[in-house]
Amino acid sequence: MNFEKAFDTVPHKRLISKLLSYSVNSKLIKWVKSFLNDRHFRVRVNREFSSWCAVLSGIPQGSILGPLLFIIYINDLPEVVISLLTMIYVYAADTKMYRCIHDSKDSYMLQSDINKVKTWADRWLLRLNISKTAKVLHIL
Repeated sequence: MNFEKAFDTVPHKRLISKLLSYSVNSKLIKWVKSFLNDRHFRVRVNREFSSWCAVLSGIPQGSILGPLLFIIYINDLPEVVISLLTMIYVYAADTKMYRCIHDSKDSYMLQSDINKVKTWADRWLLRLNISKTAKVLHIL
């Protein structure tokens, strides 16, 4: 599974709420807020510029802190997969899930876990990139 425009879509307020839920030091949270807040952008088409707009989501790419903040944002994703036999591995915006399928119950459980990941992504305002997500590997 791949999250579409993952670094660009992380809502700042929700990221801060996750930091608070992990009991991160208040001075560090204030520093992260300072890193994320008061960013603005504008668009240029030919020689015309739009007016400046506030950036309310997204983690600055190219920074050392950016990937760490994204990992913190998705850190609880593996917890939504509660089936003991479904394995989930998260690396930045990519997530791998697998399960050995022996019968229809295993198929049902894997689909249930996929649905839980989708529900989690919707709750945290991340979109799955379906064109990079729907991959199945069968090993006999």
